[in-house]
Amino acid sequence: MSQAYKEAGVNLEAGYESVERIKKHVMSTMRFGAMNLFGDFGGAFDLSELGYQKPVLVSGTDGVGTKLKLAFEMNIHDTIGIDAVAMCVNDILTQGAEPLFFLDYIACGANNPAQIEAIVAGVAEGCRQSNATLLGGETAEMPGFYQDGEYDIAGFAVGAVEKDERITKENVKVGDVIIGLPSSGVHSNGFSLVRHIIKNHGLSLHETYPGFDRPLGEVLLTPTMLYVRPVLELLKAAKVHAMVHITGGGFYENVPRALPEGMGAEFVKGSWGMPAIFPFLQETANIPEEEMYSVFNMGIGFMLMVAKEDAERILAHNADAKIIGKVTNSGQITFQ
Repeated sequence: MSQAYKEAGVNLEAGYESVERIKKHVMSTMRFGAMNLFGDFGGAFDLSELGYQKPVLVSGTDGVGTKLKLAFEMNIHDTIGIDAVAMCVNDILTQGAEPLFFLDYIACGANNPAQIEAIVAGVAEGCRQSNATLLGGETAEMPGFYQDGEYDIAGFAVGAVEKDERITKENVKVGDVIIGLPSSGVHSNGFSLVRHIIKNHGLSLHETYPGFDRPLGEVLLTPTMLYVRPVLELLKAAKVHAMVHITGGGFYENVPRALPEGMGAEFVKGSWGMPAIFPFLQETANIPEEEMYSVFNMGIGFMLMVAKEDAERILAHNADAKIIGKVTNSGQITFQ
């Protein structure tokens, strides 16, 4: 192969090895409708196979932010791909869309086949949990652009929903109940603040602090929860007026996106379980509670807004679901 290209920092043979390593992971995500997962210049998906009458395609793209820095330091690379999938499919899920396929983009300074395989294994796991095919992707080797051992990952998801079943905020009413589904931890937002706290307060990612059963770095690298399967089941149980994925901006930025103008939401603190990582970060850095709720998910990764009479049906179908608040006419996000 090209010796000159190799001297420039691009190892084509490593790239070919990476492709061979990831094939089994990609094939494990195959779902009905997917076509030709390898060899073509673009991934193809036959939407007509799925029986939609008036399909609306819903798409989303995202990355995992500076959570990657922790993955580098801990040398753990098989969960970050789950985060990449979750950040995309959880977003499109808020409109009731069933994820169909996902594409990933990995950029690195040097192609390390074992590392690439670990990353893609995580992506494949996220796709399997979401019933989405890993339909394509790109691994870009960019010598001199990334430090040794470091990389970036981003993803793109496409889902479908029947036009008359697409969920928007237009049906939300004052008095609607807000049901929360638990998060697995910090998920993939707020890590610039997390890293700031770690640096300024001399914390070690490799130390197990009181209240945890594993090192801090492993706690923080807990992958983002995937809500696709449980939420699609809940949509069969009752009419849902709106849904919220709690990502960057926490409660204060994300909840208003699912509310008609002039409406607000009131949450009852203590009505849900909160992972220990949040009080740990807050107490370590003496962060005001309002700021915590404006940055982190605080233990709630996904919300559904339903009519009061439908709330019990939702709870009966998911033991983890909790009533955490209600829609108000205040125009504000408040807590009691």
